[in-house]
Amino acid sequence: MRRRGRWAERVVLGVALGCAVSLAAPPATRASISASTVLVPWPNGNTPGELALSGGLAVLRERGSRMIRLPHSELLMGSTPPEIVDATVLCEREPLAATCDDRSFGDELVQHLVHLSEFFLDRTEVTVADYEACVRVRRCKMPPYAAGALRFKRGSFPVTFISWDDARAFCSFRGARLPTEAEFERAARGLTGRRFPWGEGANGHLANHGRLGIDVTDDSDGFSELAPVASFSAGRTPDGFMDLAGNAAEWVEDRYATEYPDAELRDPLGPDAAVATSARVVRGGSYESPLAWLRGAARGAALPSDRRPSLGFRCALSHQKTRGAMP
Repeated sequence: MRRRGRWAERVVLGVALGCAVSLAAPPATRASISASTVLVPWPNGNTPGELALSGGLAVLRERGSRMIRLPHSELLMGSTPPEIVDATVLCEREPLAATCDDRSFGDELVQHLVHLSEFFLDRTEVTVADYEACVRVRRCKMPPYAAGALRFKRGSFPVTFISWDDARAFCSFRGARLPTEAEFERAARGLTGRRFPWGEGANGHLANHGRLGIDVTDDSDGFSELAPVASFSAGRTPDGFMDLAGNAAEWVEDRYATEYPDAELRDPLGPDAAVATSARVVRGGSYESPLAWLRGAARGAALPSDRRPSLGFRCALSHQKTRGAMP
């Protein structure tokens, strides 16, 4: 009984950590399972069909990484004048179409070639539950949910009401950093320069978006405000990134300037303070953003101290920092 109890404790620990475990089964069950599979009486993570086939026993699986690796690559960052016209036409479908013109997207010029080193980026936006782990050890500040925004304090939601400094502090707590603007665009547009994270078509059912109107929210996608992260699996990128368009807009590292430099760049960190505004770049659009601002090239900006219910972030990691450890 003592040996079987220790085995059960070790299995439960493996499940709690989300790890694949290689353990010897108790003598009574050892003959009935293969040497490469561990079966335990634990239902989490298996489909009803799998449980039925296994007689109610669940198969332990290794927990997937929270980050996706993107290899060294090149991208044409920004938009061409015809793409600006195309974005303006899309904007003109909105209720306040009269406010749309090519100046709305002029900060996407000039399109330029960027060389990016290999990096890792979070699959999803950082969640409230993730962030609260940092708050509990006093490395991060609690967002001001108590000041009338408790509906946004749900563990599966992207964490919002986060300043740029708060976002950087959390990523540092994880041994990571904020992505650069170029890295975000590379993840959203891929190597082909696609229009949206999911492809070329403007599809309002593939992201949690808003509209250009007196009421900026739009519940036609199923959510009037924030949605749990990864709610729009059909809107993921071919690499597997979720919510790079809509839900919460996302802080990136760069200072904001109203246009790009007309030069070929390598691993750009954004403009110097002398030529930039006091704002930081915001990417991806949110549940308040019309479809035109969910394009992979679309840009936004916010002051570093801003805290908005629609503004969150995700973390990135440089390749050299991952050697010897999995992200």
